[in-house]
Amino acid sequence: MILNKKQIEELIPHRDPFLFIDECKIEIPGEHGLAYKKFKNDEYFFKGHFPSNPIVPGVIIVEAMAQTAGIVVSYKLKEYTEKSVLFMSVNKAKFRKPILPNDHVTFEVKFMNKVKDVYKFYGICFKEKIKVSEAEFSAMITYK
Repeated sequence: MILNKKQIEELIPHRDPFLFIDECKIEIPGEHGLAYKKFKNDEYFFKGHFPSNPIVPGVIIVEAMAQTAGIVVSYKLKEYTEKSVLFMSVNKAKFRKPILPNDHVTFEVKFMNKVKDVYKFYGICFKEKIKVSEAEFSAMITYK
């Protein structure tokens, strides 16, 4: 299942300018997914990071991976209309190559484990099939 931005906004609360996913492909609901983003040259953070050498901040890359995981899990829990995804931790983050204006990237997330309402995922960011970043992270998902 491939989700567009409108469908993504039905699953997670993030909105522009803090929604960093253009499209998401659910491979296995709750467990595995791929998201896609083109970082346009007019993204707000490029003005200050860095004016003469703009690159996507690492925290934005990790946030996009976490948003991807939130979409993957929320898709599985879509019957619950009131849910919150609360970022809890990030570990083992590595940044190998910069992401520049107009780069197309893919975020891949894989479920690692779940304890109560806390989900742990491993995420990788690719640019042209080259791994540029990776991290482990967890989030609590509450729902009614």
